[in-house]
Amino acid sequence: MKVCILAMTFAAVLLCAASARAQTPVEKGMAVFTAQKCSLCHSVAGKGNPKGPLEDAVSKLSNEDIREWLVHPDEMREKAHAERKPAMKSFASLAKGDLDALVAYLSSLKNK
Repeated sequence: MKVCILAMTFAAVLLCAASARAQTPVEKGMAVFTAQKCSLCHSVAGKGNPKGPLEDAVSKLSNEDIREWLVHPDEMREKAHAERKPAMKSFASLAKGDLDALVAYLSSLKNK
């Protein structure tokens, strides 16, 4: 009986610790940025492709504009008269949670 109670207590402590360490939207967005290999075309804090630094670009954009660039890059490129090659791919097929996290991450770069 004591072993069972001890095991249940230990499991509860582990569960609480895991919950406390849940990813924030910004951390999840950073993971999405990495998983989608965004650094092949863009850089953050000098890491990645130096031809596409994101800090200055996102500092001028609202969160909705960032989302539009991710979901409708061709329309946004035309609207902004951007000529960067290759054209940015659309992330419209990302799960909503991943897209929201990516927007949160990119938006967090404004403060750096």
